[in-house]
Amino acid sequence: MSLRVIFLGPPGAGKGTQAQNLAREWGVPHIATGDMLREAVAASSALGLEAKRHMNSGGLVPDPVVIGLVGERLGQPDAKTGCVLDGFPRTVAQAEALDALFARTGIALDRVVFFDVSRGELLRRLTGRRICRACGRSFHLVSAPPKVAGKCDACGGELHQRADDSEATVATRLDVYQTQTAPLLDYYRGRTLLAEVAGEGPVDRVAEAIRTAVGQAVTR
Repeated sequence: MSLRVIFLGPPGAGKGTQAQNLAREWGVPHIATGDMLREAVAASSALGLEAKRHMNSGGLVPDPVVIGLVGERLGQPDAKTGCVLDGFPRTVAQAEALDALFARTGIALDRVVFFDVSRGELLRRLTGRRICRACGRSFHLVSAPPKVAGKCDACGGELHQRADDSEATVATRLDVYQTQTAPLLDYYRGRTLLAEVAGEGPVDRVAEAIRTAVGQAVTR
């Protein structure tokens, strides 16, 4: 099966879970830029070292470096028949650079799937996470609560909310995402590649909606 798909959605939309499961089902790699950056840094590749320099200084990794890493990853044997790109591109400039990369390598994008999730649900998902101070295990107050409130099931350590999971921080992250992404959705909508799926509800139901969206023919 040859398939190249982008999953887009705000933080907490569930695209990572779906990308992992469906990429495995479709027999293509799941490529998340965060994981890809960490792997490149660990491998000490030229682009990885360049990315590390920006990451260590607290800055954003420049688009040319990220696109270069994506190109390297897509050139690996397991990506010859396709991939699921998770959360990338984030801006129109990145989308245009990715299009140019695809054009240079003679491949085409099949579908862009946007996970539509209400702001209230995103806040519930993102602010409900709790982390064990001792062992780092993650829980969720609604979807995966600890057996004893405030205590880790594994080691009994204290659970806490990370600063970047506070409601104020999460709201800011969602605002930034919305500002960045609205033009990107219009970009892919204009190319008749965009499909929107409801990202709320049971995981299996969301997965089936994605399969349907990806299976639809693209009319250019």
